[in-house]
Amino acid sequence: MANLRQILAATDLSSPSRQAVRRAALQAKECGARLDLLHVLSRAPFEKLRNLVTDVPPGLEERLEADARDELVRLAERLHQDYGVSAGVHVVTGSLLAEIENQADALRADLLAVGGRGEGFMRHRVLGSTAERLVSKTRSPLLVVKQPARQAYRTLLVPVDFSSVSAATLRLARDVAPGAEIVLLHVFEVPFEGRLRLAGVKDEVLNGYRVAARQEALSKLQALAEQARLASGSVRFLVLQGNPERRILEQEQDQACDLIVIGKHGEGQLEELLLGSTTRQVLAESQCDVLVVV
Repeated sequence: MANLRQILAATDLSSPSRQAVRRAALQAKECGARLDLLHVLSRAPFEKLRNLVTDVPPGLEERLEADARDELVRLAERLHQDYGVSAGVHVVTGSLLAEIENQADALRADLLAVGGRGEGFMRHRVLGSTAERLVSKTRSPLLVVKQPARQAYRTLLVPVDFSSVSAATLRLARDVAPGAEIVLLHVFEVPFEGRLRLAGVKDEVLNGYRVAARQEALSKLQALAEQARLASGSVRFLVLQGNPERRILEQEQDQACDLIVIGKHGEGQLEELLLGSTTRQVLAESQCDVLVVV
């Protein structure tokens, strides 16, 4: 697992975000990676307090930072007890997104982990603005943890659209969960099917288009798996027609997946800082963890 050497887990010290820290520790143990923990103290509450109270206790910011560091150190000690992983701890004051990115860059993080729910990241089933901006901005693969980290990932759903990020998505999926089964999914639509139907194209002709599109996609999935050197027994191929977001969320449940690995941008995505609509909806509505590949 030489490709996954450094993991950074950002936590607001809430209970849900601790699940992200535990998942990061489990991943570090599985992959032999180094783990660092980060807590960011926002300056905004201090500034608001100074506007409301004239005599702010001296040294308050320093005491709060020391308290946060103590709590983070205790969390690191617990991770060492439970997983045998030693974690570096970092407490900084500043802008949440900027400081997470700064620390990820400084550590050259191969993976950034955050909680899917919590005070500063996401609410249940709704992608919070802070998290969405983090996903859009980050240059590191982002693991959004929604479920308790009880065991290594067993079944991965990897939807691909054969854009340039598809191969990297599959490689990172294997790096993160080397022992898991991969369900490699492609969702297709027949171009202009509605217009063709209105133009009087017969159902048997449209069905022929669907069969051809399905076979072409299956061949591409097999080639992608061969390129990633996946063992034949570790991957299943799935080609479906329909809406990508709906099919991905359906298959998450049907295949009992515990991790979705998806590209940040889909085919045709031009704006680097925008999050693809499919990825945004999967992040917001999926039940399992989601790994977004940049």
